[in-house]
Amino acid sequence: MTDTPLANLKWTDAVELASPHPYVLVTTVDGTGRPNIIGIGWFTITSWKPPMVCISVAPSRHSYANLAGVPELVVNFPGPSIAKAAWKCGTQSGARHDKFAEYGLTPLASMQVRPPTIGESIMAWECRVVSRLPTGDHELFVAEVVATRGDMTSRAHIYSIHYRSLVSVDHVAGTVTDLANT
Repeated sequence: MTDTPLANLKWTDAVELASPHPYVLVTTVDGTGRPNIIGIGWFTITSWKPPMVCISVAPSRHSYANLAGVPELVVNFPGPSIAKAAWKCGTQSGARHDKFAEYGLTPLASMQVRPPTIGESIMAWECRVVSRLPTGDHELFVAEVVATRGDMTSRAHIYSIHYRSLVSVDHVAGTVTDLANT
């Protein structure tokens, strides 16, 4: 075995080097039905049958309280046309902002859950939380996907570069677009 040319990395550098990560907008509601949107880069599929996903949310986030009270969510996949709004949704607290109104996003009634779907999304997965797992400074919300809808002609998805910038990846055209100037 030979010595590795790999250097020791700080955790933040390692996460950045592993970028890009899919960037989604998760909608939740509080007990009164007031919606919120949170930008999430820590999202993954966890099961095929039944279809399940998990998201990671810090207890200090407004959406954490929403999910604890109303354990339903919609995973909305934003396209490049709403990149600026998507970035702002990930950098502003819903406790002080009506993100739908302020960022020009359209709340649509979801089919199976209380949180709204973002009308400008290219795809949305409606979910019900089935379990939670504390993991250090975040908590995983594991959710079953109960409904999906989307636009099969929209192939460009947004990805986060370590929460510093967004890029759009069109997996059909094979292009990557920096959205830093959106």
